[in-house]
Amino acid sequence: MSSTNKYSSYSDNDLINTFLEKDDNNIVGILYERYGHLVLGLCIKYLKNKDEAQDAVIQIFTGLMKDLKKHKIEFFKSWLYVYSKNFCLMELRKRQSMLKKELELKENVHLIMDFSNPEHLNEKEKQIVIMEKAIELLNVEQKKCIDLFYLKNKSYIEIVDMTGYTANEVKSHIQNGKRNLKLKMEILINEDPNK
Repeated sequence: MSSTNKYSSYSDNDLINTFLEKDDNNIVGILYERYGHLVLGLCIKYLKNKDEAQDAVIQIFTGLMKDLKKHKIEFFKSWLYVYSKNFCLMELRKRQSMLKKELELKENVHLIMDFSNPEHLNEKEKQIVIMEKAIELLNVEQKKCIDLFYLKNKSYIEIVDMTGYTANEVKSHIQNGKRNLKLKMEILINEDPNK
């Protein structure tokens, strides 16, 4: 008889106590079999995306292996609901924070590309040429992310999907690329004999 079958008739509290005694991750698997579908439903409700919800369920049950040891749990089903809900709310905050940073970066793009004054059309054309040259001087990752984010108006998430970079890498490439682009444009402007 496998250990999973042996434990399947245990109550939730008995499973948790056995997990704490034996540190057997198969026990968390039994809890997953019992409650995974409920956690998935909750995650879909909050995250509004089935793939993200499925990832969240995996992270939640993986987190249980550590967090069951930290908490005294009397009613596992209720505790799991709150634990899962808090996880989803944290994910939404992260997503909101990322979107906020993305919007701030797009709003700040005028620092690099402020060509809106029609009086300076000639100046605008010069700056566009300088900006294009400066973009070519960026490293490959920064160039790709700057191009997708500012020139093709792609979101962080779309850039992650298109490039295979992580969200943090995309954020870093855009921030560093923006800073480097500004510096390279200033150098090119100062070198321009027609300025």
